[in-house]
Amino acid sequence: MLPTVVLVGRPNVGKSALFNRFIKRREALVYNTPDDHVTRDIREGVAKLGDLRFVVLDSSGLETAASSGSILERTARMTENVLLKSQLAIFLIDARAGLHPFDLEVGKWLRRHTPDINLVVAMNKSESLFDNSCTLLAAGFEAQRLGFGDPVPISAETGLGMQELYWAIKPVLEKYMLKVISDNGGLDCFHQVTSSNEDEDTQDSKTKLQLAIVGRPNVGKSTLLNTLLQSNRVLVGPEAGLTRDSIRAQFEFEGRTIYLVDTAGWLHRTKEEKGPGSLSVVQSKKNLMRAHVVALVLDAEEIARERRSMKHSEVVIARRAVEEGRALVVIVNKMDLMRGKKNFASYEKILEAVPEEIQTVIPQVTGIPVIFISALEGRGRLEVMHQVIETYEKWCTRLSTARLNRWLRKVMSRHSWKDQSAQPKVKYFTQVKARPPTFVAFVSGKKQLSDTDIRFLTKSLKEDFNLGGIPLRIMQRVVPKRTVDGGGKSNKHVMQTPERIGSNKRSLIVE
Repeated sequence: MLPTVVLVGRPNVGKSALFNRFIKRREALVYNTPDDHVTRDIREGVAKLGDLRFVVLDSSGLETAASSGSILERTARMTENVLLKSQLAIFLIDARAGLHPFDLEVGKWLRRHTPDINLVVAMNKSESLFDNSCTLLAAGFEAQRLGFGDPVPISAETGLGMQELYWAIKPVLEKYMLKVISDNGGLDCFHQVTSSNEDEDTQDSKTKLQLAIVGRPNVGKSTLLNTLLQSNRVLVGPEAGLTRDSIRAQFEFEGRTIYLVDTAGWLHRTKEEKGPGSLSVVQSKKNLMRAHVVALVLDAEEIARERRSMKHSEVVIARRAVEEGRALVVIVNKMDLMRGKKNFASYEKILEAVPEEIQTVIPQVTGIPVIFISALEGRGRLEVMHQVIETYEKWCTRLSTARLNRWLRKVMSRHSWKDQSAQPKVKYFTQVKARPPTFVAFVSGKKQLSDTDIRFLTKSLKEDFNLGGIPLRIMQRVVPKRTVDGGGKSNKHVMQTPERIGSNKRSLIVE
């Protein structure tokens, strides 16, 4: 029910910096690239400005002279779509550069495509003008040529002018909220609706499934995200490396809330590489750490051509996900390109070879699920979501200590020990946490569990409790021996002190 505010303007005027200022964290990529567009997709967040709360959208830089079918033309079309659904637009210009001819073109574009939207002009990067009132006044007069009223001087980087921006947008947002309240039957009914929604959000915030889509550039990650959302949420096309920002989206699937993140293509970053591409890699790694389930997308056509399932960068992604304790699902995309009699042999070989090769590359996790889909055609959407949810539920599994110890007695009896006398004595076995399932074996005596024993227990856990395809962790702790005091009670805190041996030199003989 929150109002929506869109940040618009030509490239490199500070839209992403203002977006980060609104949401109180550095989430959108910010990089000084006058000749390039850092932001290409619509990024969404909940803004906080004083006591105002609203949904803020960071859009790509508008260039009205973009040719038909180009990236710029597609991003402009996406910006137009979100403007039509929004209540307010903040039109940013660069105060240091003055009014640019592109600013005038963007103003004409806004009048032509979204004539009814409320609009506020913000002169960003004005921190250097605040010291000179004459210069600031001259910049304001120049910005009035756009025809959208008095501009608001701000600095998204330093936070200057946020109070003036607050007073400029508050009337529009308040008017919208009053309309929402009246449409919901008055203030009392509105409070009941919002309070119930807040309670549900508080309960669901800890249980929301966070799914990260990762992979190399141009394997169809953004197309898969649009297919899962069943809407054109992010920019797609034949060009490699279209996605730069990690785009977050939330949707409902069979009564469950899914929090989805589309990451930029994962490339090996060299020391010499700089710019938005290198920042995208860092952001993708951060989102991998936050995810619950990692969906690694592979290209079926590339697998058939290279005759191997995973390249080095994809192996790095998979191993990193497993090492961080994340659940992993492998998705082989573009299976539609493998149709026909000519590709039938390759199609069958991919179905058989990919699961085997993944198991060879990542031996520490057995049974990693592999799904074959065509995101472009929408085939495999339900299969992907059902597999992701099933893997997530395994990842959240909790087993009682009583059940684990009954299992432990059976599994230890069927293990073949080379020397029964050297068999480690596991007193009891318990699960200390989920996500991923982590267990502790309490061992008594000098003999501890070897790596082979831990691998055997891990394999048995996966087979007996259907935990295949997720990382499991088993730790061991030594149980100290307990001593017995005079009352017959065990006391593990009693320390035995060695007897003092007297010295003849210091002994006093009394006759």
